[in-house]
Amino acid sequence: MSLPEIIELTPGQLSYWPEWLAEHQANRLFDLLLDKVKWRQDVITIFGKTHSIPRLQAWFGDPGTQYQYSGMVLEPSPWPDILKPLRDRVSSEAGEPFNSVLVNLYRTGSDSNGWHADNEPELGKSPVIASLSLGAVRRFRLRNISDKTRTMTLDLPSGSLLVMGKGVQENWHHQLAKTSRDVGPRINLTFRRIIKQPPGA
Repeated sequence: MSLPEIIELTPGQLSYWPEWLAEHQANRLFDLLLDKVKWRQDVITIFGKTHSIPRLQAWFGDPGTQYQYSGMVLEPSPWPDILKPLRDRVSSEAGEPFNSVLVNLYRTGSDSNGWHADNEPELGKSPVIASLSLGAVRRFRLRNISDKTRTMTLDLPSGSLLVMGKGVQENWHHQLAKTSRDVGPRINLTFRRIIKQPPGA
């Protein structure tokens, strides 16, 4: 295994592999997921108002890995065969026994994900999140929660793996902003570990 580039955020640390998957591997995985995943456009509730999320998504995981965010409840679909070995490999790189993955499809530059942290109660304290990018290059931004002048930007190519280590979700927000550039579709897989059921589950 190749060694990652370590990016110190203080507090928090990123581990980044720009070419974690070879180009042909990334392309094949992208095509398989695009074709085989049952994509859905869910609805979230923000400040009491409901909105269709500006992307498509799917949630896979072990039994009992229900996930809630923004008023939405995701029940896990069983792991597809194409994702099982990938989960194991990502878990080994991150040193974290991931048991679930949120798969997002950004169809065009108009699809996006706003400023947020992956800090839901079922992820436990100081979660580790691993993010695998496939398809079009998109710009990933981080912004310190207590000092919004502290920012970082990464252009994530197809086949790249970014692991957000302990301390990142508590101290940093991240986003994938809209872009007016003519970009193709992108699939992003964010591997997570559900350690307890959300309230009311």
